[in-house]
Amino acid sequence: MRLNVDYFISYRSPYSYLSGKRVTELTLQWDIGINVRPVFPIAIRDPDFFEKINPMWLRYFLRDTTRVAEMMGIPYAWPQPDPIVQDMETRVIAEEQPYINRLTYLGIEAAKRGNGLAFYREVSQLIFGGAVEGWDQGEHMAEAAGRAGLDIGEMDTAIAGDEETYEAVAEQNLAALHEAGHWGVPTLVFEGEPFFGQDRIALCLWRMKQHGLKPR
Repeated sequence: MRLNVDYFISYRSPYSYLSGKRVTELTLQWDIGINVRPVFPIAIRDPDFFEKINPMWLRYFLRDTTRVAEMMGIPYAWPQPDPIVQDMETRVIAEEQPYINRLTYLGIEAAKRGNGLAFYREVSQLIFGGAVEGWDQGEHMAEAAGRAGLDIGEMDTAIAGDEETYEAVAEQNLAALHEAGHWGVPTLVFEGEPFFGQDRIALCLWRMKQHGLKPR
């Protein structure tokens, strides 16, 4: 019997990126359905977050994501451009955000088309993998979508003029994450139980095995 899991991510979260490979591997080894549910990053949900947090947080965050990537053998570098337009010295979030809305809406559309996980893996690797500067330029996004079996032009067309619907879905995803008992990403939710963090994937797998999860 297939077991289904909600996978809450954001397109600015390096921890979400670092979880993507292992979540994908789960689907190759176990009879699991992954429902990718993009949410807006904390910078959009709470623009004052970076002003309120301990000043040491950012330095530790960058150190930790770098060493996790190194330990796991995953290429990683801070995106150029950052999916969120933010002054990293003052921590102020810009009012205009040309990248994150499109990324989030595309992620929602990919999930609607049944390719949410593949699209997230390809696009997050494009953004955080360190091989490309200007991931938003040229054909990079189109090629990433193509590797996930999707047509970026068709997706952009589906979204155009209906952005409010996609924003509402992102808000619904966030509400579902809150209902499960968490607010951060990446979070896997199985049978209403949240497993927050890229280091809780094995724990979620353990729980699913208790519910009869079978290998493929």
